Amino acid sequence: MNALLKFSQFVGRTFAVWAALFALIGFLFPETFKWALPYIPWLLGIIMFGMGMTLSPADFKILGQHPKAVLIGVAAQFIIMPLVAYALAVGLDLPAEIAIGVILVGSCPGGTASNVITYLARGNVALSVAVTSVSTLLAPILTPAVFYLLANQWLEISATSMFVSILQIVLLPIVLGLLAHMLLKKQTEAANGLLPLVSVLSIVLIIGAIIGASKPKIIESGLLIFAVVVLHNGIGYLLGFLTAKLCKLPYDAQKTLSIEVGMQNSGLGAALAAAYFTPLAAVPSALFSVWHNISGSLLASYWARKADDKSSS
Repeated sequence: MNALLKFSQFVGRTFAVWAALFALIGFLFPETFKWALPYIPWLLGIIMFGMGMTLSPADFKILGQHPKAVLIGVAAQFIIMPLVAYALAVGLDLPAEIAIGVILVGSCPGGTASNVITYLARGNVALSVAVTSVSTLLAPILTPAVFYLLANQWLEISATSMFVSILQIVLLPIVLGLLAHMLLKKQTEAANGLLPLVSVLSIVLIIGAIIGASKPKIIESGLLIFAVVVLHNGIGYLLGFLTAKLCKLPYDAQKTLSIEVGMQNSGLGAALAAAYFTPLAAVPSALFSVWHNISGSLLASYWARKADDKSSS
């Protein structure tokens, strides 16, 4: 059991490698993961259930202690990334399917990987968990509303249907996970060590399935999508950091909000795109899943080295 727990932790720490590997396999051998396409909402539900199992009332204490920082983080999440996505879609005159995918991932809440990256960057982990949790709980309302507002010019979108889907694949599993933690605390805490393995396996299957299903379109537009994803992610980091700085938050909170804004719940974007649009519309989310973990790890390494240099001087 200890070996399995250590392997789970190793997989969680090296998520970026597994995401890139499964994306490559999905591209080179498209049929490998296509079987997972119908199960994408269930896979995301498993990830959200695991998130619910790890939450406790203590995670939300920072709401009472530093409400300003949490409010700024959540507001920045649902303002900066959607508007940057819209500006990129319009400014680069992206094809409709790609524009929809970029705006959709921009309208999603923060990704749970941001909590690990914040820890590695010596940021404020409690703030990161609170912002991720609150933005995720607000996602059933804000994600379809923001997405509809910005993307309706490309397609007729049912915001109501999307709201119901997010309730089913995000909010319901989180609530069930919370209940499981409350009622079966000892058992769930014992199982939490395996959550990185389960979560990483779920998200890399989503990535591999979407990349495989979209291979012809990726060959045609892959470089454009990747460039947009890199820009979207990088601008998110920068504006998240500057927003926190302008609001006079401490330096550790500036790092935290940079990471929170720049890293998205791209699994949710992929699931919604696969359910309502085309496989191509899900590609920005799939590539975002790969790239934001690589870029986040690099950013965390820079900030960690900076902190070490400062403490040793």
